Amino acid sequence: MFEQTTGIAGSTDTNLAARRGTTVRRSLGLAGAALAFSLVALPASATNWWSASPSVSIGSKIISVRTAGALGDGRHNDTSAFQAAINSLPSSGGTITVPAGTYMIDAVRSINLRSHVRLRMSSGAKLVALPNSSPRSSVIKASRVTNVEITGGAIVGDRARHIGTSGEWGMGINILASSKVYVHDLRVSDCWGDGLYIGAIGSAGHATPSTDVTVRSVVSTNNRRQGLSFGPVDRVFVYKSTFSNTHGTKPEHGVDIEPQIQGPARNIRLEANTMVGNRGNGLEMSDNVSAVVAKSNTIKGNHGFGVLIGGTSNNAWVTNNLITENGLDGVSLVSPARSIKITSNKITYNSTRWFVTNNKSIYTLTSSSRDLDIPRTLRDITVSGNTLSPRP
Repeated sequence: MFEQTTGIAGSTDTNLAARRGTTVRRSLGLAGAALAFSLVALPASATNWWSASPSVSIGSKIISVRTAGALGDGRHNDTSAFQAAINSLPSSGGTITVPAGTYMIDAVRSINLRSHVRLRMSSGAKLVALPNSSPRSSVIKASRVTNVEITGGAIVGDRARHIGTSGEWGMGINILASSKVYVHDLRVSDCWGDGLYIGAIGSAGHATPSTDVTVRSVVSTNNRRQGLSFGPVDRVFVYKSTFSNTHGTKPEHGVDIEPQIQGPARNIRLEANTMVGNRGNGLEMSDNVSAVVAKSNTIKGNHGFGVLIGGTSNNAWVTNNLITENGLDGVSLVSPARSIKITSNKITYNSTRWFVTNNKSIYTLTSSSRDLDIPRTLRDITVSGNTLSPRP
């Protein structure tokens, strides 16, 4: 039987297990059993609030950033031209088109979107962050706006050319206290912090969350801190997107739901996504999180846990996922998490770090648990219908 301290998952204070210093002894009986304590309610099941193609209200006017003076030559600072194009739209908004080219952007100033505005980049358009020394920056920012769409092209951060050494909040796309935001069919990479951040503005108890946000067909890769982070939100749908190869500064997760004391994060649906090759966990849920569905995702080859749920997370449902070949357990729960369902997943060949350290194939059959880590002290947990690693 392996004994493992969950705090080695590759995170600092945002890693639940590390914060608690929890040591969990994994039980032989747990891996093969279908635990059925009490049936939890399915989160956000009353109505289908999510849509892969949400309706957003965008103004009719169309302006090209080239008309506003953007060069897209990979040398000229085009930030002012982007902002001028956006600011020239009427109050009803409109669409800013971005032809093919490499547009250098001052991420400390950011491209600041307005309500009812669509930023539509061609497939050959790339927004590249100019090197900066700031601990906080965003290539694109949507702050206190509504009915916004960001689509097409690529966003490249400055992690390889960053001048400073402090901070971890250089974002590709930063969505704060905004509603009806639709981000789709684009690539975000090489950010000093997170590829995407969706959260709130305000202090604990007074924060305005982001609501009704959809992320579809986005690839967020090779970012320094997280592929996607959540602060306080309500109703966010992430669909058919990839969060991969996060590394550089902890926590280094693919997707991290971490609102903490600022406010609740609730009604989040993660469906048909890929979380692979991240230095931390594939997916983590921490304090102040509720009503999360993780369905039909592939969570593979992350250095930490496949899925880690803890803190005051509650009413989460992990179902029909492939969770395999992760460095620590496939799914791990940490007290006082409650009302969690883990059903009909394929959770196989996890805890690979132990096998590699002991010079064994990760496919070695073992009678010890390697896929599920659930303390027996937890209540209101349902585990059923999962396929786990074969035993000798």
